[in-house]
Amino acid sequence: MFGKKLSEYIRFERVILILIAGVFISRLVVGMSGVEIAKAKWVSINIVLLLGLIYCAVNVHLSGFGSYKQLLGLLFIQTGFAHVLIASAILMAVVTGVDNIYTAPEFFNKQNGRNLTHVLMHGIAIFILPLIGWAIGSVILFVTRRIKPA
Repeated sequence: MFGKKLSEYIRFERVILILIAGVFISRLVVGMSGVEIAKAKWVSINIVLLLGLIYCAVNVHLSGFGSYKQLLGLLFIQTGFAHVLIASAILMAVVTGVDNIYTAPEFFNKQNGRNLTHVLMHGIAIFILPLIGWAIGSVILFVTRRIKPA
């Protein structure tokens, strides 16, 4: 993908991917342990994705890993990984009939988040959100290249 192997992308952002998995599991376990949703929501995959976006946008240049194309690949992998995990938690709630933090009505204006449409929306997000992140990350990468030329 864009002149790099998938394993190279994963190696480059392995810490981010581990953090995404850790936050996903923590959030799921905390939510299922009876902690009120208002407290459990502070554990956020979106914060990790934002930090990952900034990290990748800066370090793709500083490390010599690549440029704008490689940044898109990195963001696709981290965003895709996060949304596959979230969609699997939603699907688990659909199959079991038991809400978890990813389907809690508190996040859906008191509506049921335990449905296949919600799963589908996360599937679509895998393809749209990396492009939005890439637009933001490209600005960061542009500034990084100006501050620290190759």
